[in-house]
This record gives sequence, structure tokens and C-alpha cells, in this order.
Amino acid sequence: MYKQKRVAAIHDISCVGRCSLTVALPILSAAGFDTSVLPTAILSTHTGGFEGFTYRDLTNDIRPISNHWQSLNVKFDALYSGFLGSYEQIDLVADFFDTFRSNDTVVMVDPVMADNGVLYSIYSPEMAKGMTKLCAKADIIVPNLTEAAFLLDEGYIGESYSQEYIETLLKKLAALGAKQVVLTGVSFEKDKLGAAAFNSDTGKVSYAFNDRIDGYFHGTGDVFSSTLLSGLLNDFPLEEAIQIAVNYTLKCIRLTEKLGQEKRYGVCFEKALPYLIQQLGLINE
Repeated sequence: MYKQKRVAAIHDISCVGRCSLTVALPILSAAGFDTSVLPTAILSTHTGGFEGFTYRDLTNDIRPISNHWQSLNVKFDALYSGFLGSYEQIDLVADFFDTFRSNDTVVMVDPVMADNGVLYSIYSPEMAKGMTKLCAKADIIVPNLTEAAFLLDEGYIGESYSQEYIETLLKKLAALGAKQVVLTGVSFEKDKLGAAAFNSDTGKVSYAFNDRIDGYFHGTGDVFSSTLLSGLLNDFPLEEAIQIAVNYTLKCIRLTEKLGQEKRYGVCFEKALPYLIQQLGLINE
């Protein structure tokens, strides 16, 4: 008998601007999963490209929601956290992992907190350091290069890195506790961009690249991570799931440029969903 997998997505809601839950929910749903949402904060817009946004911290709502789900005996095949709304939420989400994790549950942490060498405006260095606690509980973590630097309390070196540096960085991140690490925003050639991965069980490092499109596109990290999890839950091995995520993210960027959409509103991932479904092999189901 077919059993639909269920995912708990723990992210903020940006009411305008495609990122976080407004990206994760439709992508995971299109990939075939029953996706439950646990909002960490509500913002009138995302924090990139907009000024004067409103912000409501939902820290006090997390435990009551978790308790209700527990009373209903809700089970999850994956737990997926992203942007957290306060320092206190680190412990709350860690407890959520402990409560709802089973032997077969995939726990993925996207430590959404920084980019281009700087923390997001709502984050503090203390909160960034505390994020290592969640990473220690994860099966897979998906930081970008800036987030990796903050997690390891190292300086951000920009784009001046070698393959040896990336592979050393991956292994340092794995030492935080996650068995698999995917590092995004990796490039060794000026016209290529992608991700690097390390599987501590096998000791294997793998890469996935595609064309680089100049410019900054908001929400692509959430698109990538949500697609990566979709691939893994559809039983693709890590290396193939990473390539699917890289390819789909690029498809979204190209559609955004083709349609002439304003970049600060995020990428046009919606029109690319048929491509994702095809890549995941779900087109005939």
C-alpha cells in the first residue's frame, strides 16, 4: 500500500517575496509530500531588497503547536528547518527534533542566517553560534559559504578559495555532527556555479555544477534546499539529488530573467515546477 511521506517544514513566512515557507511548501507538495508547516516568524516582506518590513516573532507558538501534534500522534518522514525567529527557537526546534524523530526520519537543517559575508539583520553572532546545536542533531546540513564560516567561527574568505579548502571545510562542518554536508554557492570556474557535498559514512566528496547567471536572486537557497530534500525523499542518492537541485534552481533563475521579473520578489519557481516533477520521475504517476 502506498504511504505518502510527510514533512515538517520549520521556516518563517515572508508575506511578499518568494522564500522560506512560500517556497518550501509548494516545492515539497509538488514533489509528492504531505507538508506540515511550523512558522517561526511572520514578516511583511523578506529582508532582502525591501525596507520597513514588519516582523512578528512566533517563538511562543512553537511549543503549543508541537504539543498538539504530539497529542495527535503525528508522524514525520522528514524534519526540515530553515530561518529561525529568535535565539530561544534553537532549543525549541532541537526539542522538536527529539520529539518527532524516529529511526527512519530525515532531519535536514538549512542554517539560514547569512550571505555575502554578513549576517542577516535579524540575526546576532550569538544566534549564529547557537545554530551549531541544531546542526549537531541533523542528518544533513545545507549552509552557504558565509554560513559555514559563522558555524565554524572562521573568517569569510569570499571567492578566493581552492578545491582543497572546500573539501577541508566540508569535513570541518561534518565534525559538527551531521553525516552529510552540502555546501552551496561553490564555484571553481567563473561561468559555473553549484554545490559540494561530503558523506562522512563513505568519505566521498562530490560536486554538482551548472551555468552561472550573473546577479543576485533572492530565495534561491530555499529553492535549492527544498528541491534537495525532495530528491532525497524520492530515493535519489545524494549526488543525484544535488544535481537535480542545482539544475532546478538554474531553471527558475532563467525563467525569471526570461519573463523580466523584478529580482527582489524572488525567482519564478512556479512555472518551473513541471520541470522539477519531470526530473524527479513523477510525471507519469
